Amino acid sequence: MLLSSETIKGILAVVIASLLWGTTGTAASLSSDVSPLAIGAFSMGVGGLMMALTNIRSLFVNYRLLIKRKSLFAIGTLSVAIYPLAFYSSMYLSGVAIGTIVSIATAPIFAAVLERLFNQKPFSKKWSISCTFGVIGVILLTTAKEPTSDETSNLFLNTLGIILGCIAGLTYACYSWVARSFIEKGIDSKTAISGLFGGAAILLLPSLLFTGENLFLNVTNSAISLYMAIVPMFLGYLLFAYGLTFIEASNATLITLLEPLMATVLAVLLLGESFKLIAWVGALLVLLCLIVQSINLTKINISFSLQSRTER
Repeated sequence: MLLSSETIKGILAVVIASLLWGTTGTAASLSSDVSPLAIGAFSMGVGGLMMALTNIRSLFVNYRLLIKRKSLFAIGTLSVAIYPLAFYSSMYLSGVAIGTIVSIATAPIFAAVLERLFNQKPFSKKWSISCTFGVIGVILLTTAKEPTSDETSNLFLNTLGIILGCIAGLTYACYSWVARSFIEKGIDSKTAISGLFGGAAILLLPSLLFTGENLFLNVTNSAISLYMAIVPMFLGYLLFAYGLTFIEASNATLITLLEPLMATVLAVLLLGESFKLIAWVGALLVLLCLIVQSINLTKINISFSLQSRTER
């Protein structure tokens, strides 16, 4: 069956967005004397501000609906603000590949925990299998990075980076849960998302007074800073949102597996990151965690049952 032109557009949009997101770690590492906190604050701050301005009319009309739920809005805004700080710090300490993989893989696990705690949604078989792969994979990654000559506390730094990656996953899950809660309460998705990103921008941008002194130190730093905010953050999220208008969220989630793959390839080829064999086993388990999250086990079980009956 041939795909419709709309479906192809949606797939291409999500593919491009995922590849752009996969470049963030490598791009950030090429900046000289710029802290990961500054990179995170600038990219999310400027990108979030641009998203809010893009949907300014919707925000102006519906902002009272967001403010009405102050606690929920505060949690979502803080989560969006903390996420890039933890994410880029994780990649700085543990490496681009490991930081990206851990941050992305743990988010759906934490999301399921939040839904269980606040929405009484039971853990599914898929979640249990996925969580098992993810936890074992993260444990293997903790001690698997090859030591280098200028890293005196490699194990400590790697572990701290992975913890920050888990925090990034948790805050992303919190943001997603808050956004979904707003949407379920009848708030337009564009209003909810741009409101949370705009609120995070207000929190993050002032911090650059203390951390952002080298963001525009030279041409390279300036180009990378602007690239991070405009291309992966702003344009990437616009492309992803555009893609979701043509394809299902489950298919989009599967396509976004390209992000950690892209990040790993760039980290190995351009940054020279190296890992022990056990790291690749851990990374494989984490990727299996992501794949299990993206497939429909019910359909697979039904198909398997039908096939077994046919063969009898």
